[in-house]
Amino acid sequence: MNWLNSEAFTLLHQRIIWSDMIGNILGLITLALGWRRSLLTWPVQFLSGLVLFIAFYGHLAGSAGKQVVVMVVALYGWWQWNRDKGRSGDGHIVPRFATWRERGAMLAAAAVGTVAVALLFKAFPSLSWDPWPDAYIFVGTIVAMYAQARGMVEFWIAWLLVDVVGVPLNFANGYAFSGFVYVIYGALVLWGMRDWWLRSRQGSRPALEGAPA
Repeated sequence: MNWLNSEAFTLLHQRIIWSDMIGNILGLITLALGWRRSLLTWPVQFLSGLVLFIAFYGHLAGSAGKQVVVMVVALYGWWQWNRDKGRSGDGHIVPRFATWRERGAMLAAAAVGTVAVALLFKAFPSLSWDPWPDAYIFVGTIVAMYAQARGMVEFWIAWLLVDVVGVPLNFANGYAFSGFVYVIYGALVLWGMRDWWLRSRQGSRPALEGAPA
């Protein structure tokens, strides 16, 4: 598996590593499948986390650990979507907006989690060379995936907030392909958010009597 950590090519004077490239291409596929509300988004997310774990392992222990959590949440998301996929009538989940209580809980979890993980990274410097941004991305990713698993439109906003920090951090860490991919993520997130927002409005409208489902 050593070839996964070797250089694939150079782009704009940045070294592109095979595992970094493959993992993030899978990440893009995951986002596209999430946009389409396909159950396959979760197995692909799990595989992306596995490849990125290999990319970060031995270099950035904190980022490698994040991928382990990502894989666990991907399993939860697959289970949750399997439960909810029949509610829309088309075999997919029904997007919805989070309640204010859910939003408050996620914001509180993100804030407390970021502080706790950052302090952990500071206590063990080998886990991350830049504790606060790395903790922000780590916790933000988990919150976004949880919201996605619950079918919340807000998960797109959470991904967008992760991208804001993720792009410069990945370039700084030498994972240029991750940085480029995060830029593309931003565009996909905006389109996906619009689609889920429209579907959530359609899903909340009562069906007219006698109208086809």
